Amino acid sequence: MDALLGINAVAVYCGSSPGATPHYTEAVGRLGTELGRRGIRLVYGGARVGLMGVVADAALAAGGEVVGVLTEALADHELAHEGLTSLEVVATMHERKARMADLADAVVMAPGGIGTVEEFVEALTWSQLGIDVKPCGILNVDGYYDRLLEFFDHAVAERFLRSTHLEAIVVDADPVLLLDALDRAAPVAGDKWLDREAR
Repeated sequence: MDALLGINAVAVYCGSSPGATPHYTEAVGRLGTELGRRGIRLVYGGARVGLMGVVADAALAAGGEVVGVLTEALADHELAHEGLTSLEVVATMHERKARMADLADAVVMAPGGIGTVEEFVEALTWSQLGIDVKPCGILNVDGYYDRLLEFFDHAVAERFLRSTHLEAIVVDADPVLLLDALDRAAPVAGDKWLDREAR
């Protein structure tokens, strides 16, 4: 199958640990396989461990191209994946995130910890502000991100977030359906501020 219309590369943020259930590994593996099968380049954090290694290995096994972006500090800890199509080593986390954004047409957050959420929320913020507008998706395996989504709903209710920006996030537990929905997604950029007259 050809790459999704307009999406040739997807940045995937996910955990450097496998998590507590094999469901995470299975879903992230399916995501990597589907990216490779569709000819969509995977851009990710460059490590060989945890879910990061799973998604990279699955994409490679499916014949896909995988680009890793890793900091010097993490590479020095021997976490670098040696079998990637290409691996870029940068000095800082700021450079890492910026480079991943440059290389990707869309972003997906799979299960992970604070770093995973931070990377995704930054990409979401850049899209919200119109700095780097991309489709944003969440692979919500076993409801892992339900509480985060509840927080987003709360932010809308409390008038700190526009509902249009929240509605632009694609959420699905199935990697295939998530990628299909990303292809149809219409990222929302523009005025993020509420109650302008009060400022």
